[in-house]
Amino acid sequence: MRILLFLSLALAGLPTFADRLTIERLHSDPELSGASPRNLQLSPDGARVGFLRGRADDQFQLDLWEFNVRDNSMRRLVDSRALQPHEQVSDVEQARRERERKAGLHGIVDYSWSPDGQQLLVPLGGELYLVDAARPEHARRVASGNVLDPQISPKGHYVSFVRQQNLYVCDLASGQERQLTRDGGATIHNAEAEFVAQEEMDQRSGYWWAPDDSAIAFKRFDEAQVPLARRVEIYASRTDLVEQRYPGAGDPNVLVTLALVAPESGATRQVDLGSEQDIYLVRADWSADSRTLTYQRQSRDQHRLQLMAVDAATLAQRTLLTETADTWVNVQQAPHFLKQRNALLWVSERSGHKHLYLFDLDGRLLHPVTRGDWGIDQLLAVDEQAGRVYLSANRDAVIDQQIYALALDGSSAERPQRVSQADGWHEAKFSGHGELYVDTWSDTDTPPQVSLRRPDGSLLAWIEHNEMNSRHPYAPYRASHVATEFGTLQAEDGQSLYYALKKPAGFDPHRRYPVFLSVYGGPGSQQVQRKWGGLFDQYMAQQGYVVFRLDNRGSYRRERRFTDVIYQELGKHEVADQLTGIDWLARQRFVDPQRIGVFGWSYGGFMTLRLLEAGSSRIAAGASVAPVTDWQLYDTHYSEQYLGRPQDNPEGYRQSGVFAHLDGLRSPLLLMHGMADDNVLFTNSTRLIDALASGGVMFDLMTYPGAKHGISGPAGQKHVYRTIERFFAQHLKQPAPLPSAATAPVPDPAAPAQPPA
Repeated sequence: MRILLFLSLALAGLPTFADRLTIERLHSDPELSGASPRNLQLSPDGARVGFLRGRADDQFQLDLWEFNVRDNSMRRLVDSRALQPHEQVSDVEQARRERERKAGLHGIVDYSWSPDGQQLLVPLGGELYLVDAARPEHARRVASGNVLDPQISPKGHYVSFVRQQNLYVCDLASGQERQLTRDGGATIHNAEAEFVAQEEMDQRSGYWWAPDDSAIAFKRFDEAQVPLARRVEIYASRTDLVEQRYPGAGDPNVLVTLALVAPESGATRQVDLGSEQDIYLVRADWSADSRTLTYQRQSRDQHRLQLMAVDAATLAQRTLLTETADTWVNVQQAPHFLKQRNALLWVSERSGHKHLYLFDLDGRLLHPVTRGDWGIDQLLAVDEQAGRVYLSANRDAVIDQQIYALALDGSSAERPQRVSQADGWHEAKFSGHGELYVDTWSDTDTPPQVSLRRPDGSLLAWIEHNEMNSRHPYAPYRASHVATEFGTLQAEDGQSLYYALKKPAGFDPHRRYPVFLSVYGGPGSQQVQRKWGGLFDQYMAQQGYVVFRLDNRGSYRRERRFTDVIYQELGKHEVADQLTGIDWLARQRFVDPQRIGVFGWSYGGFMTLRLLEAGSSRIAAGASVAPVTDWQLYDTHYSEQYLGRPQDNPEGYRQSGVFAHLDGLRSPLLLMHGMADDNVLFTNSTRLIDALASGGVMFDLMTYPGAKHGISGPAGQKHVYRTIERFFAQHLKQPAPLPSAATAPVPDPAAPAQPPA
């Protein structure tokens, strides 16, 4: 039997001695990537590094750990199961985790350090605990009752949180709890971020502390005018009718106000946001001396974003900065206020690339801090004493993220000093003034390794070396690991399109293989990156597929000329670029052009449908998970950013959806969706099901009771990917028979000639 198995694997061109990945193993414990710390945070005093880690028997149950910088020791600070054996997560918290892509995680999913670095604030199951880092076994509960968004004030005098749509503080010295707002309830929310702010503006909080603890700026919104979407969430044993305030494209948004409240007295003052009420309040921030509150106000059409400055004493305000665009203005990170001079650092795309600028507090540009044909990702730290800034960027390679140091005075704007060492992907968390940083690095062949480093990049200590030794969870599969090749193709307008390619395990250049093309294609995401991940891609390569990804125009981390082509019509240029990739694949001698399949989730699900509609003559099958099918069904901020309002661009919305192009969909389709999805509503798929059935189009369908957008959890993920793999095995594993005259698809005159099979 073993001889027969060996021969069958060898004949199939698959690995014969090493273990191959299985879908079961991809979603089982321990995590294949090894010990991967999450949410790394240096304590303010630089003495400790906190992080979250999954348990050996359950990678989704997170505990709180610390690495001691002084003696290089590591220990678990808080055992989540011991602190709260029977965790109960409220519906509001579940929804919040869905927005923050933490669905499926349990235990401690967040924490924060006190300003002196001696304590940690730990929310768990609606309760709030204060943990002494020196004696973590004595955790003190400071609040209960389904608290949300807990924060320790900058000076450490208070703990603040939201409960039942109102803002509270707890005085840590006296233990006294004080309610600061009282009108929260029904459609009124205090100190929270509304749905679109959480989902589209990366707004994790709706309130902001002054650095001296004197005041809190908080958002108040009323969602009464937002349409009430009544939708059915279907679970395995019940059906819930859910009423959700969901602002679809063109609908009214929440009415938002901004106020200041004193934590000691509860006295509240309202900030005048201007006569234009239909705006987005992106965020608020404070100057280092607490005298000035700034807030970012974005117009409904997203062509304009203003940074406003408010005098905290008088509430008098002025416009500091204005960003405008003919397409849209992207929301950037918070301004960074300097402490030693009246100036701030501001991220802008005004040059066509994302760069860092220094402005004075009158809004006058002093100088660019970065400049050139590249873009920054994030400002990481500022060392004012040394006159240096640290940031992440794509300067050396679009597919990499590296850490750089530059002079604050702009003298090295075009010549940043690279701090990170290895090529690949670096994510850094710096201490307050850049004295040291935690570096999480990986590449396509190396799982994440976490180290503590000096600001010049030199190694201080390993927090998690995660070496690929015989004890590593991935070790049995290492010999079967397929390398990733990177390259570029050219879009129709001459711009470079980056791709990643995995050739099948046991690759034979004289054979022709099926293709598994994994697509996302939407703005705000980059799929072609030199970093660890995509183990389902590895699995498919080990199953004998050529695995391909391409970042089309509109994708993230590129110049505005690259991203802005999608404005006013989604799907058109993205599909054209993916078809460029498919045509290139079809010309490769190792590809069977009759067996190219496409898979995508969310925007990628939308792209899969649009690709099948435009290229069924070139695509053998497609699997679409949780797709947007009509952009009027998606939220205001996202859809209108690229398409404007449906009232103003009806033809753009029609052409951007899938229903205007359904006549072109002729290849086999697998449609999948969670039946309780509150992001891409299940209605997107039910409308498509109805249209396909009405048109007599046969397709495969898999829906998941109770599942949200990510269909999270080991069982759900295993079933999703087993279904996808089985679908492609059915349609791509064997060479397709020649179509008969009766069933042959209508030829596409625009399609390039295909090489012979």
